[in-house]
Amino acid sequence: MAIKIAQLSCGTEYSGVQSEIEHAAETVGGKMVYPDVAYDDIATAVDEFGFNPASPQLKLMIARAKALADSHYDADAVFISSCFRCAEGALVRNEVRKYIQEHTKLPVVTYSFTERMKSAQLLTRMEALVTIVEKKELLARERQVGLTAGIDSGSSTTKAMIIRDNEILGKAWMPTGEVFGTAMEVLNKAMDEAGVKQDQLEGIGVTGYGRFLIGRKLDANLIQEELTVNSKGAVWLADHQKGEATIIDIGGMDNKAITVRDGIPDNFTMGGICAGASGRFMEMVSKRLKVDINDLGALADKGDWTKVNMNSYCSIFGIQDLVTSLAAGNTVEDVAAAACHSVAEQVYEQQLQEIDVRQPIIQVGGTSLISGLVKAVGDMVGSHPIIPPNSQYIGAAGAGLLASGFLEGI
Repeated sequence: MAIKIAQLSCGTEYSGVQSEIEHAAETVGGKMVYPDVAYDDIATAVDEFGFNPASPQLKLMIARAKALADSHYDADAVFISSCFRCAEGALVRNEVRKYIQEHTKLPVVTYSFTERMKSAQLLTRMEALVTIVEKKELLARERQVGLTAGIDSGSSTTKAMIIRDNEILGKAWMPTGEVFGTAMEVLNKAMDEAGVKQDQLEGIGVTGYGRFLIGRKLDANLIQEELTVNSKGAVWLADHQKGEATIIDIGGMDNKAITVRDGIPDNFTMGGICAGASGRFMEMVSKRLKVDINDLGALADKGDWTKVNMNSYCSIFGIQDLVTSLAAGNTVEDVAAAACHSVAEQVYEQQLQEIDVRQPIIQVGGTSLISGLVKAVGDMVGSHPIIPPNSQYIGAAGAGLLASGFLEGI
């Protein structure tokens, strides 16, 4: 039976993206549904909501949210969306998300769509919603058992981890090239460090952009999107399996902000306006400053970001600001600090406005090793993030942990 995903949206038909939303849901075993409301209920819902938008579709969005909150319509998850160009839509989208979370326990994803959006851009989000509904028991796992491997095929790097009975035995990473070849290389390196052979592995879990290709070739037990896998790996590595937390993952190509309760995601968002808020931008900055990216954080720690005005939304304009700032006599330390601040600023203004930030903050991914970026994020959220051991391996750790849930007799 298909997972019912209630759609609360505005402008999807006008922008021509409705069919793409429905296709994305169907691809991962979901079905978009639209809560029924009577015409007279719309005004009542808007009045109770406390904000009367000009758009009739936004009013309908509010009424449908109330139908879900009042249990007048049955759904398994909620997809809330509006056009990225509409300020009123952004306001209602966020307030509706808060309303749903306050009045229901349904998992929620919010999305600001653009014209000509394709279903592939939504697959990870839809897959995560379906996973949370279908595999809640699996996601509640707190310990890894047996001998398993986790592989995370990311846009920038590929990671592998070998785990036995909740202990990390080996790990490896390298830049992503040919997807399957890179995965096998890091898996072999991790197995060599662990002192095990592939035929000894009892389970394999795969996540990331290359998960389907790698998973099929390795006959993996788990092939799962990175939102749920990364959040599981983050709380496991941070030893924060109970209670609430917010996970921030600034990736090579996109960013993720995920709220969890007892290790299970309940709200998440991903994406961004531009690569100006990504690990890729950090790589561009380090190359332009002629420093190894591993040294960029320490350089930024010595600088003052307030001395440099850097564009926080576009990687091209950001690098242009970097060049002109250096030409104006600013130090490389100040420029590095400004670059870290600009990334943190966009994450705060985009991803963190789409969720209710809960403490503690767990910052993960390869960029969590850039101390200047961690400090900048901490300045934005008002508390220093937790950086768990092996924070760049969250996807591999989560995949290895969850794969053990498929082992017989365990």
